[in-house]
Amino acid sequence: MAERLQKVIAQAGVASRRKAEKMITAGQVTVNGKRITELGTKVEPSDKIEVNGVPIEKETLHTYLFYKPRGVISSVKDDKGRKTVVDYFEDVPYRLYPVGRLDYDTSGLLLMTNDGELANKLMHPRNEVPKVYVAKIKGLLSPEDIHSLTHGVRIDGRKSAPAKLKILKTDEKKNTQIVQLTIHEGHYHQVKRMFEAVHHFVEKLSREKYAFLTLKSLTSGEYRELTHEEVSRLNHLSD
Repeated sequence: MAERLQKVIAQAGVASRRKAEKMITAGQVTVNGKRITELGTKVEPSDKIEVNGVPIEKETLHTYLFYKPRGVISSVKDDKGRKTVVDYFEDVPYRLYPVGRLDYDTSGLLLMTNDGELANKLMHPRNEVPKVYVAKIKGLLSPEDIHSLTHGVRIDGRKSAPAKLKILKTDEKKNTQIVQLTIHEGHYHQVKRMFEAVHHFVEKLSREKYAFLTLKSLTSGEYRELTHEEVSRLNHLSD
């Protein structure tokens, strides 16, 4: 059955569908020796597809739940030579990449996959996948701060989507709080900038939950492969 070229590239684990589209329009993809630059081109299973001259091979699809430590880059490689999330998967025989990202100094739940189709679905804003963070912040939130965060704050001229907030612990002596924040957006430094918008600095941040997935049974730097049922539930979330 014929499928869109960018989907086939994503399913092969070469890149996410969005990146595959950029590769096509940039002229990096050939089908049966012919350079393709038009999005929407459909290919058959028997077609020979090459990306930058390298034939793609369909990989079996795998998705892992990873407990990312602080001080690790959410990228396949880093030009500064810092440790990346991929370094933790050297024994895994698949080309994995992160679904979205966590900041260098943020720890917690990160999905790693070679399923470009699933990654693209989960990262698309329309699917509003909930993400739960726990932040240690400087200062104590006022009722006005809480109202702003739960109704949306302005960041770079745009208003963030409403968030769910729960104060887990207050240390008046140290003037700090531990706060749980649930959001479904994924903009750059999203959580940190939301707290900064109400004049609170994030001292420590961790992502504890992604959709229905948690870090249960894992310690920092560990990972486990998702079950078929879990992958199916993720796909259902993004239908």
